[in-house]
Amino acid sequence: MAWNEPRSFPRAILHIDGDSFFASCEVAKNPKLRGKPVITGKERGIVSACTYEAKRRGVKRGVRLSDALKACPDAIVLPSDYETYSLYSNRMYEIVRRYTPAVEEYSIDECFADLTGLRRMHHMGYADIARAIKRDLERELDITFSMGLSATKVLAKVGSKWQKPAGFTVIPLGDAHTYLAKTPCVKLWGIGGNTAAYLEKLGVRTALELVNKNEQWVVANLSKPYVELWRELNGVVVFELDKGRTTYQSIQKTKTFTPPSCDPDFVFSQLSKNIENACIKARRWNLATAEIAFFLKTQDFRYHGLELKLSHATSVPHDVLKMVREYFPRVFKPGVLYRATGISLLKLQDAKSAQLDLFGGVLKTEGIRKIFESVDALSARYGKHAVFLGSSFQAMRFGAHLGERGDAPARVRQLFKGETSRRRLPIPFLGEV
Repeated sequence: MAWNEPRSFPRAILHIDGDSFFASCEVAKNPKLRGKPVITGKERGIVSACTYEAKRRGVKRGVRLSDALKACPDAIVLPSDYETYSLYSNRMYEIVRRYTPAVEEYSIDECFADLTGLRRMHHMGYADIARAIKRDLERELDITFSMGLSATKVLAKVGSKWQKPAGFTVIPLGDAHTYLAKTPCVKLWGIGGNTAAYLEKLGVRTALELVNKNEQWVVANLSKPYVELWRELNGVVVFELDKGRTTYQSIQKTKTFTPPSCDPDFVFSQLSKNIENACIKARRWNLATAEIAFFLKTQDFRYHGLELKLSHATSVPHDVLKMVREYFPRVFKPGVLYRATGISLLKLQDAKSAQLDLFGGVLKTEGIRKIFESVDALSARYGKHAVFLGSSFQAMRFGAHLGERGDAPARVRQLFKGETSRRRLPIPFLGEV
């Protein structure tokens, strides 16, 4: 071993990231798909995930299916089977917990594991423990994982992105500068496009240039979350693992209405109601998200939608509606009859751990969040939607037709004996394509 482990790893944090997780789960449960371009997200009309065979053909996550099929006409498009993905996700956590009880279920397809102090118990070094975890995950789940091992969560994240897919990168503290010099700031966990552009104006383009700034400069120019990120890049543990189990990785709300409508106000009102319902559920479980996807379904069962990133994690419908309202005209086509709308809150996280954005969006939301705490209290006392948003008014007045949800995964359409649509066994359905 080229480094001194105790000195290079005062803490040994492993980040585990499933490669193209949703699409990989589909391949794992149906090996006939192996080696083929597979896309999930048929029910939303948006690429939710795709295999690397599809990516090599130009397919990207978050684009419209119609555009994806232009780039890859022979792609196999499947509806997202979130129930099965959650089963694979839970199995992933269980395998990692064989080696350490300190596991943070960060999202449905990734987690952090603290390996500190476990070398003697496993009779191997930290890198070998990580390799053993990787071997078990890939052998038992038939899915590849990219991993990063370092002294902090942020550095471990840099490592897991270094070699994709199926890579494993070890970043000892003494060698961190080598990796950070080749990492643009926009690739760092927690830094988006706006923040990266702001840093570039300050002359900071790479992670190493940020690390080399002194603390006085960082505090003077950046808000608290980025000061903490700077410390993590310097090897100081700031973000401890959250060992609580995540209840939901995503929340989707969709409803069909009859008769179909080409009225943009009415269709947006239906979407607004779905957004309110999704946010109600997120707040109930103390969850928040910075990634959403919405779709509209036409009378001829075609899906059109977009996947969007918010400036900060939230469970307040105002934040989601503001973004959706901006992009709604890009999806809604005048004169087209629509029969359903839907919203998905993706990559949910604990609301308490949601970080502030650079421009203070969370602070602006805080007052509105407290208002919705009161709304939730009224709903608990007088019934759901005792108070609702004006943008949802038409949908609240209109008795939407319930039940039809469009193209559904095989696990939902084909039940085992004794199951119902609401109560199912934790077993994936190994269906045919």
